[in-house]
Amino acid sequence: MFHIYITKKGVGCRINKLPSRKFVPSMTKYIIAIVVVLLIGGCDSRETRLQSFLLQGNLSLKEGDDEKALYFYIEALKVDGCFADALNNAGTIDHNAGRYADAIARYSKAVECNPKFLNAWFNRANTYYESGEYYSALSDLDHIVKVKPDTSEVHFLRGLVQTKLKDYPAAIGSFQRALELNPANESDCRVNLASVKIFMKQYDEAKTELEACLKLNDKEPNIYNSLALIAIEKNDLNEALKQVNKALELSPKQPYFINNRGFIYLGLGELDKAEADINESITLDAWAYRNKGILAFEKKDFVTAERFLRKSIDMDKDIDKAADYLLKLKVKSE
Repeated sequence: MFHIYITKKGVGCRINKLPSRKFVPSMTKYIIAIVVVLLIGGCDSRETRLQSFLLQGNLSLKEGDDEKALYFYIEALKVDGCFADALNNAGTIDHNAGRYADAIARYSKAVECNPKFLNAWFNRANTYYESGEYYSALSDLDHIVKVKPDTSEVHFLRGLVQTKLKDYPAAIGSFQRALELNPANESDCRVNLASVKIFMKQYDEAKTELEACLKLNDKEPNIYNSLALIAIEKNDLNEALKQVNKALELSPKQPYFINNRGFIYLGLGELDKAEADINESITLDAWAYRNKGILAFEKKDFVTAERFLRKSIDMDKDIDKAADYLLKLKVKSE
């Protein structure tokens, strides 16, 4: 099996929004900023100061100035270290910058200060997912489902987490529930349903899902990538190459697709093309290292093959085919 890309569109961290925060015309925005400064400087109301800092931070964020926004959220937290809205929004800035440990710390403080703040629970779950802490993510999502069971985003993220945990029947149930709650997200849900069914080796059912996806959105590259996987499992490498190339036409720089094409070229015996693709994606993940190991094996460079194959297993102990090739290497050495 080669790399399936699970789509995560529509799932992301949420910034807390004040009830009145809508699009503000440019002149009005600056007037509000001036009023905020006056409020901060001329009013002793603790709550007014907190809301003023929050609003100024949100305006800065809307302008794309994350550093300035973070400054205002931290100023709010100097007034009240348990101001959950500022903690949540600062956490989201950390998340978007890839500072997952800092984001989790802020979200954790937010839910400690306000256990009913479901946005912070969801954001922490999303950050746990991104950082590979899948059981922690699932725990947060289970908490949200108990409180608010009918939120599509929660079930969608739950399906992603369950897929990573290889609880495929539960993942299918979560994606189906997300689809029931938000039919507008049908394409993404069905792509992920197909991916889970591929993991379960239910190739015909997966293909049916993907064909339904094509009718909804034939510009989604993950559909063609998944069709390529089904083709390779059916030993139709030419069809697999055709499908993965369609994926790359729509998303030329997607490294997972490039790596997958490299794996297909390996099967077709086109080692130079395989090497070019695999080298382009080698820094990505275990799958690229595994493919690099198989490439070295086919070139009879067995020392290099073993090094890359073991590297892939160190990164993902369940990676497909790596152990098989290591066994072949052992047999050869004997």
